[in-house]
Amino acid sequence: REKNCKEIWKAFKNSFISKDPCSITEEDYLPLMKLTNQTVPCHQTLFWSKIPTLARQLFQDQRKVFSLEDLLLGSITGGLTWCGSRGTSEMNYQSCPDWRKDCSNNPVSVFWKTASKKFAADACGEVLALLNGSIPEPFDRNSIFGSVEILNLNSKAVHLLQAWVIHDAGDSSFPRDSCLSSSINDLKSIITERNIRFTCQKEYRLARKVFPAHGPHLPSCQILM
Repeated sequence: REKNCKEIWKAFKNSFISKDPCSITEEDYLPLMKLTNQTVPCHQTLFWSKIPTLARQLFQDQRKVFSLEDLLLGSITGGLTWCGSRGTSEMNYQSCPDWRKDCSNNPVSVFWKTASKKFAADACGEVLALLNGSIPEPFDRNSIFGSVEILNLNSKAVHLLQAWVIHDAGDSSFPRDSCLSSSINDLKSIITERNIRFTCQKEYRLARKVFPAHGPHLPSCQILM
């Protein structure tokens, strides 16, 4: 279905223009969410946490799974920071509030939380989550994945979350049993409490990836070292 780009841009701007940049709400972005609505087929939803570059590298030539950034809603911001302010209709790309230092209800943070909430709620079947195994805690409850996405999965539609804990092939500083780490066990507990099955795959190194041309659900990964 074709989208009206002018209407989408107008809805995007209306979400924050002439508003206090520290008082943005989820409701401000709902018109934009409706205009950019897209459906990802079951078994093809990809989540990631603290590993954005690899998520793109792994699947940029494979349209077997889709992350939020692959959809129109996730791609329109282009990695920008934006906000408005009371009394002006101008956009500000330079001096917007920081979510750590200033306020959490800023236009960028609220946008990604709202978009991520919808993306997760629309998922179905088996879903895949890429996690960074080369940091001490691959799963972080305070990340968008941990605080928004997994909490908005519909347990009636999603029956399995498959975590891939990925290590840098040259990094030997972290244990190879990452699927047994406390943070992954924390993730497993949250998922299973929501009546969704959980599996974890370790040792997916940054090497040459070969995905089979066909598969019933999620792509399997063969590592050629």
